[in-house]
Amino acid sequence: MTPYRCIEGASDVLILCDHASNAVPADIDLGINPALLVKHIAIDIGAGPLAEALAGRLEAPAILAAVSRLVIDFNREPDALGLIVRASDGHAIPGNEDADRDERIARFFAPYHAQIARTVRTRRPALIVAIHSFTPELESGIDEPRPWEAGILYNRDARAANVAVRLLREAGIVTGDNEPYSGRILNATMNRHAEAGGTPYLGIEIRNDLIADDAGVARWCEILAKLVSDVRNHLAQERPAAT
Repeated sequence: MTPYRCIEGASDVLILCDHASNAVPADIDLGINPALLVKHIAIDIGAGPLAEALAGRLEAPAILAAVSRLVIDFNREPDALGLIVRASDGHAIPGNEDADRDERIARFFAPYHAQIARTVRTRRPALIVAIHSFTPELESGIDEPRPWEAGILYNRDARAANVAVRLLREAGIVTGDNEPYSGRILNATMNRHAEAGGTPYLGIEIRNDLIADDAGVARWCEILAKLVSDVRNHLAQERPAAT
């Protein structure tokens, strides 16, 4: 199976969704109850539909993962322990105990990131937007409940993030600044495809109960379409004029 799917668009904004799918190839046995595949450990709930809706609203190209993060996590470095998880939020993933790491990287991870790299190289986007979702509370109880409606993640490049946090808070949305986790720790895809080349980006996290149905996706698509457009326009105004 192809580890990603692409949406065409003419905009200079590129949309990515690392955890859009809960699909597991037929030849991979994770050794888990299939009911776990609808949980946040397998997929960013609502993120795929939201990314697709946002791409349509902005007429933007998008690349969405087509494999569950329980098979391989596209938003990790290739040498990260969490690339192929053996347990997630208190659930064991026994089928990953003896997984062939190199084979999964070659089969899924490398083609996905190669496609993003090609798109960035050929399209030269003015802004890259990564869509994720987070659970209100971990099942394992190892963390406090998460009160934010949205979070903006970033590492060193905060050009777009600072504007987005301000705009969301001005709109009355409870917004985490590098919450519910820090982009200085968890920002692999954006580090590779945005920061490394100097492209501004937004790492957007939406609480998954807010986008778990069509109405929630539609509402947040409108919110994010305005946000992304405003941030992109702000960056364009800030960019030094060509001489």
